[in-house]
Amino acid sequence: MADSNSTSTSSRRISNSNSNSSNGTSSIASLSQDHLLTILRLLPVDSILSFSMACKKFKSIASSDALWESICRRDWGPTSVDALRHHHRNRNHQIQIPWMKLYTQVSKMDSVSCYKLSDPTITLTPSQMDLMAYPQSRASHSLNFVSDCLVLFGGGYEGGRHLDDTWVAYIGNDCQRMLKWQKVGSGIPSGRFGHTCVEIGGALVLFGGIDDHGSRLNDTWVGQLARHETLGITLSWKPIDVGPITPPHRGAHGACCIGNTKMVIHGGIGLNGIRLGDTWVLEFSENFCFGMWYEIVTHPSPPARSGHTLTCIGEFRTVLFGGRGSEYEVLNDIWLLDYHEDRFKWVQILYELQNIPEGVSLPRVGHSATRILGGRVLIYGGEDSSRHRKDDFWLLDLSVVPSIRVQPAKLNSKQLVAKMWKGLKAKGYKPKCRSFHRACADCSGQYLYVFGGMVDGLLQPAEPSGLRFDGELFLVDLVLQM
Repeated sequence: MADSNSTSTSSRRISNSNSNSSNGTSSIASLSQDHLLTILRLLPVDSILSFSMACKKFKSIASSDALWESICRRDWGPTSVDALRHHHRNRNHQIQIPWMKLYTQVSKMDSVSCYKLSDPTITLTPSQMDLMAYPQSRASHSLNFVSDCLVLFGGGYEGGRHLDDTWVAYIGNDCQRMLKWQKVGSGIPSGRFGHTCVEIGGALVLFGGIDDHGSRLNDTWVGQLARHETLGITLSWKPIDVGPITPPHRGAHGACCIGNTKMVIHGGIGLNGIRLGDTWVLEFSENFCFGMWYEIVTHPSPPARSGHTLTCIGEFRTVLFGGRGSEYEVLNDIWLLDYHEDRFKWVQILYELQNIPEGVSLPRVGHSATRILGGRVLIYGGEDSSRHRKDDFWLLDLSVVPSIRVQPAKLNSKQLVAKMWKGLKAKGYKPKCRSFHRACADCSGQYLYVFGGMVDGLLQPAEPSGLRFDGELFLVDLVLQM
C-alpha cells in the first residue's frame, strides 16, 4: 500500500513537471520559497545576483534579509555576525540590520575613519604613568581583544629596556569613548618585547620574546581574563606544561590561532641574531592544562624572516605577509598556510607589484595585519628598507584568488591582483606614521584598536635620531551604515 501511494505521488509530480514544461514555465519557478532559499544559501554571491535578475519574484526572494544574514554568516563567520547583531540590538533594538546592504558596503569598502582614544600629551615617568593608570609608551608589545576588553602586555622601551606590566581596558558597547585602563598582575610572565600573544577560545597564549639583556625566550604562558561585579577585571597568567619538545628561543616572530585548539608560529630572530624560517604548531588540551609542540616541515615554505605577520583568515587558513629577510631586505611576499585533512601545506601567492596602484609601497616590516569583517586582512603602518615609517592602510583579500591550493598560485591578471590588494583612504584623525605597533579587532571585525609603536619625533640635541616610542591609542572604524 505504501509503494502504491509513493508511485501515485511520483506520478503527480512528473505530471505537474510536464505540465509546467508544456506551458513554458521553468521547473525552478515551481519550487517553494524555502527550497529556493536553501539552494541560494549554497551559491556564490555573483550567482545569487544573476538569479535575482530573472523576474520580480526571484528578485524579492534573493533580496530577503533572512537570505543575506545566512550569506554573511557563511562568508564572514558566525562570531562576526552575532557580534554585529549584539551591538546593533543595544543601539537600535527596533530596527533590523539590512544584511544585503551591509554585505555590499563591506565588499566595496574603500575608506576607514580614525578616532583618537587617548591623549598622553605630556611625557611621564613609569611611576607617574602608574599613578595616572595609563600604560606608558612602548613598542613590540602585545595587544589583544578578549571578553570585550583590550589586554596589553610587555613591550620595549627606551634604551632597549623591557616592560613586564599587564593592562586591561573594558570596551563595552561604546567603542569610541576614552578608555579607562586598569593595571593587573598575578603571576605575570617576565618582562619581554617581540613576543606574540594570541587569543584562542577566550584565553590568551603568550610565547617567546626578548628581554633587556638580549636573551631570547621560548616559554609558553596562558592568560585567563574574568570580569566580576565586586572584584572588577582580573587576569591570571600561568605557564603551560608543553613537555620536552619546544621551538628554539626567539623573538620578533609571527603567530596566530588555528581553530580553537592550535597556535602556529613562524620565523623570528633566534640565538646570535640569526633569522629563522621554521614553522611550529602548539596543540592544546582541554582547558589549556598542557600542550604539545611539533614542527611542520614542508617544501616549499617561507624563507627566514622577522617582523612579519601571521593572520588567521578562516578556521584553517593562515596568511603570512612581509617582514625582514636574512639579508636584511624588506619583503612583500604572501604565503598561505592551509590545514586540510590533518596536513599542513604552505602555498606562495605570486604577484607583481607593478600591477597594483601605488604597489611600490607595499614591502614592509613591523606592520600590523588584522582580520576584519568580511574575512579580509587590514594591513597598517610598518617601515620600509630605509626605515621610513608608514601610515597607510591596505586591504588584502585572498578570496579572489582561484585554485589557492595549487603550488604556487601565480596571478597573471592585473585585474585580479588589483582586486586582491586595495589601498584605503583614511578619514578623521591622522595618527603618526609608526612601526612595531600592535593592533587587534573586536569580535565583529568592524572596529580596530591600535596602540603604541615607534614613531618619528622631534630631534633632541643628545639623540642620534628623532626616533621615539609612542603611547597613543586610536580606533579604526570601517564606517558601515546600519
